[in-house]
Amino acid sequence: MKRKATAVWKGNLKEGRGTLSTESGVLGETQYSYKTRFEDGKGTNPEELIGAAHSGCFSMQLSAFLAEEGFTADKLETNSEITFENGEISRSHLILEATVPNIEKDKFEELVNKAKENCPVSKLLKTEITVSSTLI
Repeated sequence: MKRKATAVWKGNLKEGRGTLSTESGVLGETQYSYKTRFEDGKGTNPEELIGAAHSGCFSMQLSAFLAEEGFTADKLETNSEITFENGEISRSHLILEATVPNIEKDKFEELVNKAKENCPVSKLLKTEITVSSTLI
């Protein structure tokens, strides 16, 4: 399986702008710029997209591990905080709120940590990855 995305950038870093598009069409010439990355401009930025990819991938991986153990989540809501400092992405912190019937807290935490280590996006990111979770 291969997925494709395209970035088009015009101009210099601070005054230029670009668009991002995905093969699926979910992103179609979505704006990004210096202001959307480092200030409060309208549009997206690479860190926001990495956060979305990481939280989505983690949630799917955790769902698979839960199913292997005979559990089905009513809801897995994962937020991601991507830290960009000194010119690099230095951390991805996942914040999970989960409703999983009939699971013990220790088993839940075991599977959360297994998903953190094994989701394909976690494996791709060469940075510190942390997770905090709440079982409801």
